[in-house]
Amino acid sequence: MTQLQQQGAAAKAAARVLAIAGTAKKNAALLAMADILMARQDEWLAANAQDVAAAKAAGMRPAMLDRLTLTPRRVADIVEGVRQVAALPDPIGKVDSMTTRPNGLVIGKRRVPLGVIAIIYEARPNVTVDAAALCLKSGNACILRGGKEAACSNRAAEKLMREALSGAGLPEDCISLVHDTSRESAQELMHLDEYVDVLIPRGGAGLIRAVRSQASVPVIRTGEGVCHVYIDAEADLDMGANILYNAKCSRPSVCNAAECVLIAAPVAGAFLQKALPLLDQHAVELRCDEASLAIVGGRGVAAGDADWDAEYDDYILAVRIVKDAEEAITFINEHGTGHSEAIITNNYFTAQHFLDAVDAAAVYVNASTRFTDGGEFGLGAEIGISTQKMHARGPMGLDELTSSKYIIYGEGQVR
Repeated sequence: MTQLQQQGAAAKAAARVLAIAGTAKKNAALLAMADILMARQDEWLAANAQDVAAAKAAGMRPAMLDRLTLTPRRVADIVEGVRQVAALPDPIGKVDSMTTRPNGLVIGKRRVPLGVIAIIYEARPNVTVDAAALCLKSGNACILRGGKEAACSNRAAEKLMREALSGAGLPEDCISLVHDTSRESAQELMHLDEYVDVLIPRGGAGLIRAVRSQASVPVIRTGEGVCHVYIDAEADLDMGANILYNAKCSRPSVCNAAECVLIAAPVAGAFLQKALPLLDQHAVELRCDEASLAIVGGRGVAAGDADWDAEYDDYILAVRIVKDAEEAITFINEHGTGHSEAIITNNYFTAQHFLDAVDAAAVYVNASTRFTDGGEFGLGAEIGISTQKMHARGPMGLDELTSSKYIIYGEGQVR
């Protein structure tokens, strides 16, 4: 067996133990994880500092560097997220339905873990803990394969979490990290059919598309975030400018950040006059269609065809002027990735039509796309934002990490 096959077999065995461990033991392990990550955060931060130094030396873009960097405040937030997961209701064992058939059979449907969940992700060490916590609470063992840029950070987190598991009386292999960050290890994990029940990629569009096209294990596609904000002709333009600024600039490297603004032609000049001073605070580069470029002049550059489908993950924004909401909806459905879309309008009927017609996991009226997040939706930490329609869509919390089994009670019935 290869190293990864051995890791998969160990995770499978651990998953069987975890599936029947019970809520109290899982919560004890989660709280132990939170405690050890906080008490020994210096180890985690020191490891992260190595990763950050190497990334800077390699010329990593500032937005991606922000994703990689841990601080005491971010560690505290991650630890608080683990404690919130411990406090959430346990989905395992929940009975969705129970009916009695005419022959007397009592048939129920009960929530059960998926089994072994593999996660392939990039330079985000917070994902290592968030994913592990959600998998543990939902009764799933996890195999984590992070990017090489966060290798030191991820190994430090894995070491601490496995210590917590052992102390809480659960198998350490409920959480394991693939230490080999080569492309070959990712490829092997995508084909670990004997041990992995589902694979979740988290990262840029390139990673997600590669996993989707190459994996033989079942995949839940997440995180492709070409998100739009549409400024309607009947919008509050000050509100729209503030929302666009938040959606683009609060954290441009995340998947719920806006990548394109669509502006109704009657208000385009007035809106850009309000929005540009805010965007200028971060020197946001504007990639403009012909109509918007005529308004902003040298402040923007001409957009190419690829800009309408780009996930920049940076201070870059595509700008396009449209005739009306109908044209905006058509454009979004052609160029969006099904993640998060927003309309800014004071017209109730336009808003309702946008909600109905836009095909995305999360559709907003007069609010920032940045709210598409498990914590903001009350799910606790999330394992990803699903942009597909089978099994799970949108922020994936505990319930989305479960399946179901039928349980049948009889009194001697035969067929």
